[in-house]
Amino acid sequence: MSGKKLEVFLVHPGGPFWKNKNVGAWTIPKGEFDENETALDAAVREFREETGHDLPGPFYSLAPIRQKGGKQVFAWASPGDLDPSTIVSNTFEMEWPPHSGRKQSFPEVSKGAWFDLETAAEVINPAQTALLDELKNSITSSDGK
Repeated sequence: MSGKKLEVFLVHPGGPFWKNKNVGAWTIPKGEFDENETALDAAVREFREETGHDLPGPFYSLAPIRQKGGKQVFAWASPGDLDPSTIVSNTFEMEWPPHSGRKQSFPEVSKGAWFDLETAAEVINPAQTALLDELKNSITSSDGK
């Protein structure tokens, strides 16, 4: 929170496809997990891989959402204060330009930023707005407002 205003930390995907996209492109840090890892363990690992920072918790579970492509996303809220200029992302490799036969490496996350809930709702992947709504409702109800 900045003063008393709730803010959320979002990341912008790296790579050439997302380079000039803003609205609807930002996302919570996230990734895949398998049967050998809990969803929370994967979320903590993915946050570390995508930002270079550890999340100490505590963690507050949010209801899973399903994105347009069918991917189910499990999410948690956690208080924190991270300087976005200090994030360091892992990288991925892809053929670029397309059909060139050349492989290039790109950061998985190009940048991170703090957003108030209203602005976050404008820039986040539309399927993830439900996470923002739930967070806002849980904070409001715990404040007794």
